[in-house]
Amino acid sequence: MFDIIIIGAGPGGYETAADAAAHGLTVAIVERDQMGGTCLNRGCIPTKALCRNAEVINLMREAEVWGVKTGEMAFDYAPVFERKEAVVKQLREGVEMLMSAPGITAIKGKATLKDANTVVVNGEEYSAKNIIIATGSAPRGLPIEGADLAMTSDDILAMETLPKSLCIVGGGVIGMEFAAVFSTFGVEVTVIEYCKEILPPFDKDVAKRLKTVLSKRGIKIITSAAVNGISQSEDGYTVSYELKGKPQSVTCEKVLMSVGRQPVLPQGLDTIGVNVGRRGIEVDDNMMTNVQGVYAIGDVNGRMMLAHAASAQGQRALHAIMGKADDIKLDIVPSAVFTVPELAMVGLTEEQCAERGLDVTVKKSFFRSNGKAVAMNETDGLIKMIVDNATRLIVGCHICGAHAADLIQEVVTAMNADATVDLLARSIHGHPTLGEVMLTAARQF
Repeated sequence: MFDIIIIGAGPGGYETAADAAAHGLTVAIVERDQMGGTCLNRGCIPTKALCRNAEVINLMREAEVWGVKTGEMAFDYAPVFERKEAVVKQLREGVEMLMSAPGITAIKGKATLKDANTVVVNGEEYSAKNIIIATGSAPRGLPIEGADLAMTSDDILAMETLPKSLCIVGGGVIGMEFAAVFSTFGVEVTVIEYCKEILPPFDKDVAKRLKTVLSKRGIKIITSAAVNGISQSEDGYTVSYELKGKPQSVTCEKVLMSVGRQPVLPQGLDTIGVNVGRRGIEVDDNMMTNVQGVYAIGDVNGRMMLAHAASAQGQRALHAIMGKADDIKLDIVPSAVFTVPELAMVGLTEEQCAERGLDVTVKKSFFRSNGKAVAMNETDGLIKMIVDNATRLIVGCHICGAHAADLIQEVVTAMNADATVDLLARSIHGHPTLGEVMLTAARQF
């Protein structure tokens, strides 16, 4: 009998397995597909590899404008695709090596829950004192006619040649990253979003700024539009939608459905009586289900579909199993969009603060007045900081600009440490750095 069986070898699963083994526990980790899960094989990592290529192309085009000769700018997607595959392969092999460490037994196959202590894989039974479900999520579609004609994010990452035109249904994180990447690669891109703004979870100010930037680069972004059908046409596909009560359509070579993800639930949950809600498997603050000793972490519980959230939840579940308390603040989780410029956020938006009736002050600082940003020619951006007036604690921060995903971590650390904005304002920041934009924001309070 193992101490823990983990179903799913994504970031939440394999990192928890490694930590458990490091603490002397015996672990079996079951993966039906490839080690690394969706994030490594069909999500975060291959997408970021493409984002890097797009960033380099933008820099080359910028250099041409400055008179630096970079040679023929004709784009060949083949080496980009090959590099993406190589990056994924390298990291996957690293995970496979990690899962071969002492104390860990890796099992390839689909797991079915038999009872609260037993799973069945390939006809064999494996038992453990505790089970952690980390089966992740899969792309979700719209209940519309012709939905099966659209590609998923899995499909578009497996695509070895570029279409001339692409319509993306959904302007969330995944949709906007693909829009920015493939537009840079020379694809004519149209994004259709149901909400009033792209990136609904993000602060409206930073989302609007990104929309403006990407629109100037030739991406057609249509908001407040309801897609109601996809059909084949002579030129590829026609996406039909309704905008302000009027029927509209766009024709393109390929369609990407990017309207979110849904939990992948392992078989046997009903057999052992695990409660499943609208968003996914229901868990308490220790990530335990209603069945003693059975836990669920990451996308499958629907709390926050981010790889690093899954890893943190795995830590919480492992600590609960070990009878160890922790002070991980699972409500302080950064999010990022790897477009150019990047977006990042942590905490509450200004709109959420208003809905909760919080007494806050909002201040903004801009990249255009930062020396490093000017030198980098990355002046299009802002930092928006939200501070509680009574406690002086930072309750939210939202960034649109170069290296936003890295800059946000300063605020994440401050929020975790219950540091006031005054402490941030009197902390010396290096010059010239983009971090000074954060300092400028803090000093306004």
